[in-house]
Amino acid sequence: MTETGPIVVFANFLSDLAVDLDEGQILTTWAQQAPRKAWLLRPGDVFVTPVPLSREFLRYVYDLTGVPPESVAVIEVPPAGAVPLARAVREAGLVEYVRALAGDRGAALLPTALDASAIAFARDIGIDVHPYPTVEAAEAALTTTMLLNTKTGFRETAEQLGMRLPAGRMCRRPEVEGVVRDLLRDHERVVVKPDRSAGGHGMRFVSRDDLRSGAGVPLDTVGGPEGLWVVEEHLDVAGSVSVQVEVAASGTRAIFSGAMRTVQGSFTGYASPLPPSCVHVAGELEEWGTALGRYLADHGYAGPFGLDALVDTDGVAYASESNIRRTATTTPHAMVTRLTEGSANPHPAWSVSKGWTRTPMDFDEVLARLRASRLAFDPDRGEGVVLYADAPPDGRSWRYAVIARSAGDVEEQETALAEVLEFEGG
Repeated sequence: MTETGPIVVFANFLSDLAVDLDEGQILTTWAQQAPRKAWLLRPGDVFVTPVPLSREFLRYVYDLTGVPPESVAVIEVPPAGAVPLARAVREAGLVEYVRALAGDRGAALLPTALDASAIAFARDIGIDVHPYPTVEAAEAALTTTMLLNTKTGFRETAEQLGMRLPAGRMCRRPEVEGVVRDLLRDHERVVVKPDRSAGGHGMRFVSRDDLRSGAGVPLDTVGGPEGLWVVEEHLDVAGSVSVQVEVAASGTRAIFSGAMRTVQGSFTGYASPLPPSCVHVAGELEEWGTALGRYLADHGYAGPFGLDALVDTDGVAYASESNIRRTATTTPHAMVTRLTEGSANPHPAWSVSKGWTRTPMDFDEVLARLRASRLAFDPDRGEGVVLYADAPPDGRSWRYAVIARSAGDVEEQETALAEVLEFEGG
């Protein structure tokens, strides 16, 4: 990951960067995806994870990436409740262990979320924060990072940068219902978003009929009694899209784009590249992303981020939010790039998604089915299905990536996978 030394992959999904730590349950749920960070590991790296990884999954990752198991250290941090990962490491008495593994080898911390806790942890163990030259440089970027991970901060900045936005207003919680009523005079439906939220958590959709029925606006507890909210017109959406951008010393560039799969505004999967129905917005999306990247660079930020947009039924794109962190697609994309490098499929189409098996299965059973059906990822062909996030706790809700030569081939493999694993609704 760096030219100077190993990486401490720090899977701090429990972070106050995007959501208040009071939202402990949703953060704990998100943390179940921490095993996917294993795809970033290279010899000499250290992985600090808030959830256990199965031996079967680690063996699978090492086999596909060619990493000798003895060359990396995996540190599983015991649960400590809704607290930042750095605090959980301290409470488990593991700080000295991490320092011993990383401190004298020029390592750098690679956090999922650049937050104050992660920066303090890097300082404690005497290492820098990737990709910043110093801990102080990372710290200087924190104010802007926190702001642009809020709905209000993004909306204000996007307006300054000239992005097209849905009609909307920012307000405090007690003002939400009044603002909703105002906007519903001109729009059939509105979406109500808590300022600090991710993955659709806490969003509400309200129509004129809802208010006529006297139901009011049933807001989530997110943000507390005085928290900020954004109320926007609800677009007639044909697609949800995003562009992933990298801010580096050499400049700002778009890395990839694709379409998000959502249910009621909540992220459920992703497919890249953009589908034909949305490909016409690619240029505008990249233009907005690089403009935001330059803004972030001017304020000291370095690393990846995502910019999301909605495409309405007229084919017009509207910027919706930014995620100034490693997103749900950053690591899968790095995995896909790594697994297909040098293969017969160097420029793949790919997707990540989740399916529910009718009965619980363990990792080896699912992998055996993939291999028997010839759906398992083939390194030579650079195609196939990858179980990128370990076995789920319930044995049924499996996350997977599909890598193929075209979007059509991705869809074919997804259909075949649903049959082989007997997904509900498949």
